[in-house]
Amino acid sequence: MTQTSVPGPVPLHWKLVIDAADPHAQADFWAAALHYEVEDNSALVERLLGLGALSGGATVEHHGRPAFRDLIAVRHPDDPYDKDSGTGLGRRLLFQRVPEPKSGKNRLHIDVHAGTGGREDEVGRLERLGARVQQRVRENGGEWVVMTDPEGNEFCVQ
Repeated sequence: MTQTSVPGPVPLHWKLVIDAADPHAQADFWAAALHYEVEDNSALVERLLGLGALSGGATVEHHGRPAFRDLIAVRHPDDPYDKDSGTGLGRRLLFQRVPEPKSGKNRLHIDVHAGTGGREDEVGRLERLGARVQQRVRENGGEWVVMTDPEGNEFCVQ
């Protein structure tokens, strides 16, 4: 008797959305921190402006290109992206402008894995990008450094 395998559900596409006071500055920080790329949505922005579907007030100039004023994403450089819109189709962080300030501890955070013996060098590099060390943790389960990004969002360096 031959057993046939039933395919499981297709994994969902996702992105992590992070509230920000200045999404473009956050995108620049995290792109540099993770060695990701800031998405270039300028062709889409220009197309929407030309169609009248987007007002000029909904855009800003970012790195010499038109961008959405209230959101911008970073993506892994090896992942696919839509060439017409510049939108990543893989691992992404999307920063969206919100009016209220950060008010408490993150319920979700990013862990950055520096590799064996590279934690302190990585912490120094992230500090030069604008991150701050909050705490150095040594527990039976391991060691890591708790840091905050320029807007105070916690993340860990393993």
